[in-house]
Amino acid sequence: MIPTSPDDRDFPWWLLAVVTIGLWMFAQVLTDETYAGVLQILQKGIWTTIYVTVIAYTLACILGLLLALAGMSRWLVLRQIARFYVEIVRGIPIIVLLLYVAFVLAPAMVLAWNWCMGWLGLDPIRTRDFSLLWRAVIALTIAYSSFLAEVFRAGLQSVDKGQIEAAEALGLSGWQRFRHIVFPQALRTILPPLGNDFVAMVKDSSLVSVLGVTDITQLGKVTAAGNFRYFETYNVVALVYLTMTISLSLVLRNFERRMRQR
Repeated sequence: MIPTSPDDRDFPWWLLAVVTIGLWMFAQVLTDETYAGVLQILQKGIWTTIYVTVIAYTLACILGLLLALAGMSRWLVLRQIARFYVEIVRGIPIIVLLLYVAFVLAPAMVLAWNWCMGWLGLDPIRTRDFSLLWRAVIALTIAYSSFLAEVFRAGLQSVDKGQIEAAEALGLSGWQRFRHIVFPQALRTILPPLGNDFVAMVKDSSLVSVLGVTDITQLGKVTAAGNFRYFETYNVVALVYLTMTISLSLVLRNFERRMRQR
C-alpha cells in the first residue's frame, strides 16, 4: 500500500479559495482598462522572467550536480573546494551576490577575456557589451548551484551502498554505476526539493529588476511610476507571479504523486 500524506486526503479548500480569488482578479483585468493596460505591458516581462529562470536553473542544476560529485570525491582537494564554494555562496544574500556579479565579477571576466583575446590578436570587447540579463543569469546560477549541490549530495548519499557494491561486483564502471544505479534512485528522492527550488527561483528572479532587466517586477515598477496606479499595477504583478508559481506547484505535486505510485 502506498503511503499518503494528510494533504493528499484533504479536500483542497485552499486551492478553491485561490481559484476563486484568481478568477475575480482576472475578471477585473478583463473588464477594467487600467488592469488590462498593465497586463499588456507586463506580458513582455513574463517571457524575460521565464527565460532567466529556465536558463539559470538549468545551469545551476548542472553546476550543483558537479559540486555534489566533487564533494563526494575521493580526492581531498576536490572535496575542500566544493565545500568552500557551497559555504561561501550560501552565506551571501542573493541580492548582494547579484550586485557583486554584475559590477565586480562581470567586469573582471571582461578583462580576462580581453587579455586572452590580446594574445590571440583579436579585438577586445567592452564591459557594456556584457548584457545585464546574462549577468543576472550568472548570478542566479551561482547562488542556486550551492543550494542544489546540497540537494544532489543528500540524494546521492541516500542510495543503499549495498546496491553500489553489488554493481561494482558485476563489473560496472564508475560511470555505469552512477548512470544506471545511483542517479535514477537519487532522482526520485530529490525531485520534490528540486521542484521547490525551481518555484523559488521563479520568485527570486524578480531580484534581477535591481539591474534594470525588464522582467515582470521591473516593468511593474516602471508602469506604476508612470501611471501612479500602484494598487492596480502591483495587484497585476502579484497575480502574474501567483499564477506562475501555483501552477508550477500543482504540476510538480501531481508529478510527485505519480512517481510515488510507480
